[in-house]
Amino acid sequence: MGNERRPVDARATACMVVMCAIWGTQQVIIKLAASSMAPLLQVGVRSGVAAALVALVVLYRREHRALAGWTLRGGILAGVLFGAEFVLVGEGLRFTTASHIAIFLYTAPIFAAFGLGVSLPEERLAPLQWCGIGLAFAGVVATFAGRGAASAGSMTWLGDLLGIAAGAASGATTTVVRVSALSRAPASVTLLYQLVGGFVLACGAAVALGEVRVTWTPVLTAGLLYQSVIVSFASYLAWFSLLRVYLASRLGVISFLAPVFGTVFGMTVLGEHLDTAFICGAVMIMGGIVLVSADDLLRTGRRPAAMCDTCVPDTAAQ
Repeated sequence: MGNERRPVDARATACMVVMCAIWGTQQVIIKLAASSMAPLLQVGVRSGVAAALVALVVLYRREHRALAGWTLRGGILAGVLFGAEFVLVGEGLRFTTASHIAIFLYTAPIFAAFGLGVSLPEERLAPLQWCGIGLAFAGVVATFAGRGAASAGSMTWLGDLLGIAAGAASGATTTVVRVSALSRAPASVTLLYQLVGGFVLACGAAVALGEVRVTWTPVLTAGLLYQSVIVSFASYLAWFSLLRVYLASRLGVISFLAPVFGTVFGMTVLGEHLDTAFICGAVMIMGGIVLVSADDLLRTGRRPAAMCDTCVPDTAAQ
């Protein structure tokens, strides 16, 4: 009985709303400081700082033994995928808006549900989930409708594609964590593998692409501290703490607020504009994600395909 999770109460709901607001600011903060440091380098630096902080937590809790060989293979693969997600988000923000990335990155549960349905017999997709995947895919197609009206030199479509690819990488990370030895490892150890992967790949890609110019400003310094300490460290540890107590499926439903916050912040802070085609497509994408998760909520004794007790939320590069 001690391992049973509780339904979400008012305290957990309030915590989740605050965390979703935090996760929703990530792309906006990166965009604000983009003129001082390339988005790709920003996500790399914040990963490195957060990884150092998480490593201290791992040592304090004496969980470093879980970094031994039995988790290494899955940890490296999860770290590479998580790092790839960061690279794709960082590059995507060069070409498209923070609002677009916030929505497309959240296609991750769709890719996770598909990956787990193929990998694990107990996670086989139900008809309702297939409908959700179809609706989300139609939403992606809808967001690209009317692009002919854009200026000839617009590269927004490329940034959007990179955002979708980042969502796929995030979903693949969830799948790897669920099917590998990481599913039995402490959450802080899994997070450490992912953050180290993000640091190595994002910083490496920034150097390879020549995106290393830095102009230190108060906005950049504050942004990096916020991303590293508040987003990638404190909010993720708070997420894992809630997962130890409450039902992951219910928490996951509330986490759908994150892309909503991201879109609102992008419009209010950065003055971004959303066209009608994108709004309609985004509604379809979110509706598809809800359908994929709703099937899990209707089943007893099964954990949601897109949720995992040791997974970083899909807004992680978020």
